[in-house]
Amino acid sequence: MERDPHQLIEGCVIACYAAGLSQCFLYIRGEMADAQERVAAALNEAYAAGYVGKNILGSKFSVDVVLHWGAGAYVVGEETALIESLEGNRGMPRLKPPFFPAAIGLYGKPTIVNNVETLSNLPWIATHGAEAYTAIGTATSPGTRMVAVSGHVKRPGVYEIINGTTTFRDLIYGDDFCQGIRGGNELKAFVPGGGSAPWFTPDQLDIPFEGPQAGAAGSMLGSGAIMVMDSTTDIPAAALTLTRFYAHESCGKCTPCREGGTWLERILRRVVDGKGTDADLQQLIEVGTSICPGDFPHASSTRLGLAAVPFPYKMTTICFVGPSAYTPVHSALTLFPEEFEARITKRTHIPVTAVGVGE
Repeated sequence: MERDPHQLIEGCVIACYAAGLSQCFLYIRGEMADAQERVAAALNEAYAAGYVGKNILGSKFSVDVVLHWGAGAYVVGEETALIESLEGNRGMPRLKPPFFPAAIGLYGKPTIVNNVETLSNLPWIATHGAEAYTAIGTATSPGTRMVAVSGHVKRPGVYEIINGTTTFRDLIYGDDFCQGIRGGNELKAFVPGGGSAPWFTPDQLDIPFEGPQAGAAGSMLGSGAIMVMDSTTDIPAAALTLTRFYAHESCGKCTPCREGGTWLERILRRVVDGKGTDADLQQLIEVGTSICPGDFPHASSTRLGLAAVPFPYKMTTICFVGPSAYTPVHSALTLFPEEFEARITKRTHIPVTAVGVGE
């Protein structure tokens, strides 16, 4: 959107032509001011050149592309919440069924919702052919992928990698990518696919960047945002940072997310500040399992000999924002329980049993 907005616009037009559509909406979230301005300028240029609008390039095909600037909300990454926002309502997810966008979408009409990266691939595929695209990567994960690496690496940034064959070790330690951990420190843990993904540990570095394999290991690739934590990381504080984000981004529609995320943040803050009790650790699990009942998948499931549970996991909310608040808590507690125990200054000796919804 910022470096080549015409590629995105062309991809949207190709998608509309393929599906026989005459109306397209580009929704850009409020925090991305540069992207908004550059896509707007490119869209004006495309209209002026005759690549968008009525009878494109003298053909009988016409399509209008409308740019919509959101107010800024994480939950609008969920497709039905995005549609609600487009319609001028608060960004809150709809129940599915019946509101599957392909059946009942924007203004009650069938709607295709897709992401910028997928649409931006279409011009290259249309030019070079599908076979050339699927020749890159693996059969289950063809093509390339944009990933953003942040945290304790020597060279953080956005990288284009080959799907399925590039491992997390290649990405974090490779000379063409992040070039290793900063300051000569050791890797402690990393989040493989955005803040809502269960954490991985150094013994899982050789997992390829491929959805099925990451899922089998108990996590997901998600948004492709990889967060790297070195040996100096305060694990409870890191979990709090992520949980606080998701608690703040709750739209408030679902009670388990609205209340549960806030309570997870409060309890975890108490623990991080050194004012927690041993009952607080059990309370974190109780609150978390009210959002995600039953067995919860985590990055350590294979390593600890526990059964890996593939995504999507069970949840008591309409969308994934609620479970996302518990994911970092569960990963941190599972992988680094000693760091939480070290923060406990008060022992209550009151046994607390984790329960699920309805128990």
